[in-house]
Amino acid sequence: MTHVSIKELTKVYPGATEPSLDRLSLEIPTGELTALLGPSGCGKTTTMKMIAGLLEPTSGDVTFDGRSVLKDKPEDRGVVMVFQNYLLFPYMSVADNVGFGLKMRKVDPVEIKRRVGEMLELVKLPDLGDRKPSALSGGQQQRVALARALIVQPNVLLLDEPLSNLDAHLRFEMRDLIRSLQQEMGITTIFVTHDQEEAVVLADRVALILDGRMKQYDLPDAFYKRPVDEATARFFGGHNFVPGTSDGCRFDSPLGKLTLPEGAATGQGKLTFRPENVRIAPEAAGQNTLNAVIADIIYLGTQTRLKLRVGETEVDAIMNPNEVETFSVGDTLPIYLPISTLWVIR
Repeated sequence: MTHVSIKELTKVYPGATEPSLDRLSLEIPTGELTALLGPSGCGKTTTMKMIAGLLEPTSGDVTFDGRSVLKDKPEDRGVVMVFQNYLLFPYMSVADNVGFGLKMRKVDPVEIKRRVGEMLELVKLPDLGDRKPSALSGGQQQRVALARALIVQPNVLLLDEPLSNLDAHLRFEMRDLIRSLQQEMGITTIFVTHDQEEAVVLADRVALILDGRMKQYDLPDAFYKRPVDEATARFFGGHNFVPGTSDGCRFDSPLGKLTLPEGAATGQGKLTFRPENVRIAPEAAGQNTLNAVIADIIYLGTQTRLKLRVGETEVDAIMNPNEVETFSVGDTLPIYLPISTLWVIR
């Protein structure tokens, strides 16, 4: 197991005027699973390739357990990278694909056969060792690629958009499998994704990278409860941003004076609260109760999105369809903003 430290890592590609990755620093504890999250082109795959040794950084350092690996060849770093296109050998059987890394290390064939059998059991493909990759589904090919990576017991496992080529049902299955295998084997794992839900479901910690710079590195729930700024909140589905002034206890804004949780930021800022935290006010709600006019109702299947107006301010709300099925556009709806769900960003 390996502690990975990324220090001021920067990459400027030849001919570029701006860095693809700008001074990224991360501490990834031993045995944890970390997500590098962000839109296409933000620098997350560039980061992964520099960790693997497939790209040379312009500046900065990558250390494993306190030792720099920048001068190590990729094959000497103890890193295995699983690409989103799997890159299985089409002419080899599944078993030979999985055991390829051990064969290159000149492990005894009897031992290879034993370990391949164990690994195929782990990835739930015990009876497919004799098949060729072309005879497998996309989900099965992803399992083979994962088994091939894990069988060599790497110091660090890198996963590049591991679920992007799978349909929704298979993505759910593979999430569970990746997480259970990672926890069972205790391998320090870093995966790249553009999918917020995938990141928060799989990762112990998430590093959000926007425009080559890290915005926030935190526990998954912090991005919903305590985003560092508006861009971060919006990336995670935030819609409500109300300007005003905080004294640490109350927020004075076009919505009125709202009670804040303890420890709220002070001064000029924006009050943010997630659409799913807007509630229909009970009769005795008390603080932070507002009257809103329904401007639009959008049925989303398991949820209903409401576009609300409080005076001249728009508020987005997401509610259970059963809660609002009797309401119509133009109706006045009493809403409640729970104190603990409010957050002031500067």
